Amino acid sequence: MKAAIYSQKKDLDTFLYLSKFISELAKKSVEVTLHEVMVESLNFSKDFQTFSNKQNLREQKVDLFFSFGGDGTILNALIFIEDLEIPIVGVNTGRLGFLSSFTKEEVFKELDTIISQNYRLSQRSVIEIVAPNSGLFFPYAINDISISRKETTSMITVESFLNNEFLNVFWGDGLIISTPTGSTAYNLSCGGPIISPDNNVFVITPIAPHNLNVRPLIVKDDVEIKLKIESRVPQYTLSMDSRLCHIDTNIEIILRKAPFEIALVQPNNLSFYETIRQKLLWGKDKRN
Repeated sequence: MKAAIYSQKKDLDTFLYLSKFISELAKKSVEVTLHEVMVESLNFSKDFQTFSNKQNLREQKVDLFFSFGGDGTILNALIFIEDLEIPIVGVNTGRLGFLSSFTKEEVFKELDTIISQNYRLSQRSVIEIVAPNSGLFFPYAINDISISRKETTSMITVESFLNNEFLNVFWGDGLIISTPTGSTAYNLSCGGPIISPDNNVFVITPIAPHNLNVRPLIVKDDVEIKLKIESRVPQYTLSMDSRLCHIDTNIEIILRKAPFEIALVQPNNLSFYETIRQKLLWGKDKRN
């Protein structure tokens, strides 16, 4: 078996922890390849095999991808994995972490189970952006795509269409189009619903809408969502998970479900609803 190791943290604690983890994998005859930036920033031995892109992972025939950090680290892992169908083991070294299913201590306890592939896979849909002549480098997102204003305090206007049928003109700070995975992220902060990841839907959530009767809308994820943006400045901000870019307002974008999914490794005893209870403290009431 071969495992890829990815982390964005650069501190001494991360180096010591990952060194211990890599040694444990070696005892279990698991080869490793490390992200090349991580090797340089944490001063790992140059003897390690490294990866920097999707092609490297394919050529090295990686079986598992270990992501150490918060949910943002898993979101960035999509750039390397894309459609390779390599399962991601998310180890939470951050704070909240809805996507990372293992703590730093748990992953050591569960390592034999993970290596023997005695786990559950949670398949997560991905959003794809079609935006000709926009210069987008990686047009995919696991959580959400958001449209927001740039360099102005004025509201922006987002005209929306579902399969070329006019939906609405959203007038406010912007718009979020979220997958079920992203429903617990920006969508949740803007009043959108929590959706279990086995649903085949998108959520369209306005950001601070000026029309009080505008509410989040759930649609099937087999639709194409076309957006036209108007603003007092010539560009707007487009975010894809944690990546930002600025797009000219004369460029329309189309959002649709990507032709691939990502697979998150889940412990057999952990469900989505248990995760929600743990992270959002549901059922925790001093009166009970």
